[in-house]
Amino acid sequence: MRLLLIALGGALGTSLRYGVGKLSAEQAAGAGWFPSGTFAVNLLGSLLLGLLFVLGEGRSLLGVDLRLVLGTGLMGGFTTYSSFNLETLRLLEAGQTGRALLYVAITLGSCLVGGALGLALGRQLQP
Repeated sequence: MRLLLIALGGALGTSLRYGVGKLSAEQAAGAGWFPSGTFAVNLLGSLLLGLLFVLGEGRSLLGVDLRLVLGTGLMGGFTTYSSFNLETLRLLEAGQTGRALLYVAITLGSCLVGGALGLALGRQLQP
């Protein structure tokens, strides 16, 4: 049952991602150099996942099921950057600045390389 609830949360998150991204891109149509839709989604997702994490600590305000649906499902479908952000902040809060910086560098570098490889592969596969 939890898996179904998480999947439904993910479906809602991806729909919201599309809507927020489209609206943000339309609002910033003159600033084509800046990916405003993705930026808005990632910023909002980071804020919301941080909020959900704190509200769910110790199960004080949110039960486990609701936390999974909202955090893993909804925010997972909305953006994965929010998870990256929260993990980095938790390392910093734990005083592990070096690990946090390394995590940021490895994640950003790897994702950029992976994205570049994906673009190159996609271009190779085109007729």
